[in-house]
Parts: sequence; C-alpha cells; structure tokens
Amino acid sequence: MTTPFAGTLSVVASGDREIVMTRAFDAPRPLVFDAFTKPELVRHWLLGPDGWTMPICEIDLKVGGRYRYVWKKESKGVSMGVGGVYREVSPPARAVHTERFDEAWYSGEALITTEFAETPAGTSVTMTMLLESREARDGVLKSGMESGVGVSYDRLAEILKGYSTRVE
Repeated sequence: MTTPFAGTLSVVASGDREIVMTRAFDAPRPLVFDAFTKPELVRHWLLGPDGWTMPICEIDLKVGGRYRYVWKKESKGVSMGVGGVYREVSPPARAVHTERFDEAWYSGEALITTEFAETPAGTSVTMTMLLESREARDGVLKSGMESGVGVSYDRLAEILKGYSTRVE
C-alpha cells in the first residue's frame, strides 16, 4: 500500500463488506491517535459538514469501554447519535470498536478498525469499516459519507497544525 499524500482522502470498497479510508496527516502518531480518542479533541473536528456541533462526546478508551457521540444541526433541528464498544486499544497504533447509529441509516452494526502508521511525513490513518452485508456497504458508499469524512479530516489537519507535541 502506498502512503497517501497529506490532505488526500482515499475511500475504496474492499472485498464484499469493507470500506477502507486512508488519509495522511502532518503530525506525530501519538498526537493523531489522541485526536481520534480524546473527547476534548474529537468534539472539535469530527463534525462533518459545516453547521453541525457535537454536544455529547464520551469516550471510555479501554477494551470493553463504550463511546457515545451525538451531533446536532440547530438550523434544521436535527440530531444524530452513534455509539459502540471498544474491542481493542493499542495506543498509539490501533483501535477497534463497534458502531451502531441510533437511527440506523445502514443495516446492523459495523466493526471499525483504525490503524495509525508512522511515515516520514507524519502519520497515515487507515480506517476499515466491516459492515454486515454488501448491501449495507454499498449503501454507505452511496450516502455521501465520503464528503463528510473529508471535511472532518480537513478540519483535523488544521487543528493538528496548532500542536507540536502529544496532548496530555
């Protein structure tokens, strides 16, 4: 696998049920891992398109620990929630968790594996979503999820520019 250029999001279908998203960040691996796992950082970047906020961001980062995110778009009076359980936590290299939305927009539960690899330019993040069926996978790919992830990752890249060491 080639390392992506910073700022370039790659989203590809893999096998029958997987989506693999890869993005490089110009920041050290421990900091990028923290940005994905510390509520005080997550709530500032994992927002999707402009206009959304994350009033609930709870993360119990341990095997068996739960997480819960709730996003709100005040202008439309809508909210969206998701949660799951951590199955593996190996800082700063890897985290595996389940994902189930309150109001499911794809069937079943997904298993998300996020890997953080050191590169000469910083950190490459590879997130693999394993969905329950090919139909669920194809539905996610057609949903426009890629643009929301892209906007969020761009926001994260900007936030990471402000840090030079790991957030404690």
